[in-house]
Amino acid sequence: MQRTVAVVLFNDVLMLDVTGPMDAFALANRFLPEDKRYRLITVADGEGIIRSSSGLQVVADLCLHQLPEAIDLLLVPGGPGAYDVALPGIEGWLPQAVRRAGRFGAICTGVFLLARAGLLGGYRCTTHWNYVERLARQFPEVNVETEQIYVVDRSLITSGGITAGIDLALAVVAEDHGKALALEVAKVLLVARHRQGGQLPYGPLLAAVPRDGSPIARVQAYLVDHIDQAFTVQKMAELVAMSSRNFARAFQREVGITPLQYLQNARIDYARKLLEGSDLPLKVVAARSGFGSDRHMRKVFCERIGMTPNQYRAQFGGG
Repeated sequence: MQRTVAVVLFNDVLMLDVTGPMDAFALANRFLPEDKRYRLITVADGEGIIRSSSGLQVVADLCLHQLPEAIDLLLVPGGPGAYDVALPGIEGWLPQAVRRAGRFGAICTGVFLLARAGLLGGYRCTTHWNYVERLARQFPEVNVETEQIYVVDRSLITSGGITAGIDLALAVVAEDHGKALALEVAKVLLVARHRQGGQLPYGPLLAAVPRDGSPIARVQAYLVDHIDQAFTVQKMAELVAMSSRNFARAFQREVGITPLQYLQNARIDYARKLLEGSDLPLKVVAARSGFGSDRHMRKVFCERIGMTPNQYRAQFGGG
């Protein structure tokens, strides 16, 4: 049975969100008999040229109203055109289009279009690590997961940023035609079938440290500036003359995580910078980051990042 995959185009779309998944499906077709190949189409709101965020121009195969009656998968890519501006034509069309699709999904920030169309209520989803907080803030009813490369929830599949659209497509190929075919396609694309650590290794665990002079902000800044030191909640509270209990409550209320969770995230972020930009021995990295020992740092990295410090350095280090 041939499966139809439709990809929505719009101005300022990120072309890799479009071409990554489409090329993965096209490569899968090389291994499939003709009657089981993917039929790939693009649709847009109106006729004419679509200018992507890189300036590359493309023309969609069909207008929105020409979408086939039944499609297997409807995908919405991301880009500035998805999260910076409203697209009422596409957003108004998406609900009825999704009803005709066996599955639907988004690559990267394309999830903002699905959210504005009211299609994410009750679903788990994800997006690029740099936009998960923005998505959760703008659409509090949406269940945003922050760590996975892609998330499958019933008929919805969403992915993290940009090249994660390839991971999404490989997951679809594996579901449709088996893991062996998905692995063959991954080999041709020179990508891993499963990435270690999800999205966590790619972005910082902490946002920029506030420097507004408030008690909690002062503690945050002090922790980051003295990351190699040992801290307890009591010691943190003493920095701003608060009781441990009141400080812990105020910190979690303002920051969203406990003081010790914040401290651990700050240590991980600092260690990652050292691993990325230096050849320092792991014992030195651990000491400068406040982990105390490379063994403890390895344990925390495995639990939090999904890979060891050595694996992180091999993947992200400058050498």
